[in-house]
Amino acid sequence: MESLIGIGSNLGNPAQQCREALSKLAERPGIEVIAVSPLYRTSPVGRTDQPWFVNAVALIESTLTPEALLTALQEIEQAFGRMRDIRWGPRTLDLDILSYGDCVIELPQLAVPHPRMHERCFVLAPLNDVAPRWIHPVLGRTAAELLIELNREADGQTIERMNR
Repeated sequence: MESLIGIGSNLGNPAQQCREALSKLAERPGIEVIAVSPLYRTSPVGRTDQPWFVNAVALIESTLTPEALLTALQEIEQAFGRMRDIRWGPRTLDLDILSYGDCVIELPQLAVPHPRMHERCFVLAPLNDVAPRWIHPVLGRTAAELLIELNREADGQTIERMNR
């Protein structure tokens, strides 16, 4: 199943951790990385009293179920020392399932498409790099359209494309 994975970090060496996480993702059985966006440096959202983030989006093909994919992502996060103690707080690594095909999933541990992805430049800008024609299964708009709409609304987030 073609899926989009959000990648983020703001502790340690965030750019290096995002790159290493992509390597770990590609090594997992049942996951093939198809495309990866450039890295973006982004201001924090929600809790602004923390370091800036590095974010990216990967387009993958996976034979895993959504639950098994979530488990794989969480195992990679844990290998990087991820702690889940502060909502929207600093993190060594954050891996989110943004989409799983055109499925809409509502489980206690997993909501797909990601419920706030259309409100976040740090998701939409890199998503637009890898899949501009991807259509949000609930909102019915492409990644490119969602990014344009968000830019018009000015979410107040600062985002800069980084050199690899």
